[in-house]
Amino acid sequence: MSRSERSPLLLAGLLATAGVAHFATPRPFDATIPHGLPGTPRAWTYVSGAAELALAAGLALPRTRKAAALATAAFFVGVFPANVKMAADWRHRPTPQKAAAFGRLPLQVPLVLWARGVARNAEGRS
Repeated sequence: MSRSERSPLLLAGLLATAGVAHFATPRPFDATIPHGLPGTPRAWTYVSGAAELALAAGLALPRTRKAAALATAAFFVGVFPANVKMAADWRHRPTPQKAAAFGRLPLQVPLVLWARGVARNAEGRS
């Protein structure tokens, strides 16, 4: 299997793992939900987890890969405010935790580009 064939499956695996984590251990995700959103943080945690699982499924299937990859790129942009909130909330934590929280922020860019690359490579395939 070539690198371009593995890429969507690796991205799907990342999303599936994150999606499962949202349901298995929701409390850390609840804390990242911006306060201005309607509803409860737990509801947003579950919605986000379900979205990640749906995106993972879409990426795994060649027929839905392009649309799922584009939706994944948008999802990564959409969850960026939660990562900013986490970094702000963790700014007084010990250095390793603070570094992890702030380190997540620039990682959104390669994630978005990865998803866009999967979409681009899926063009023309059925």
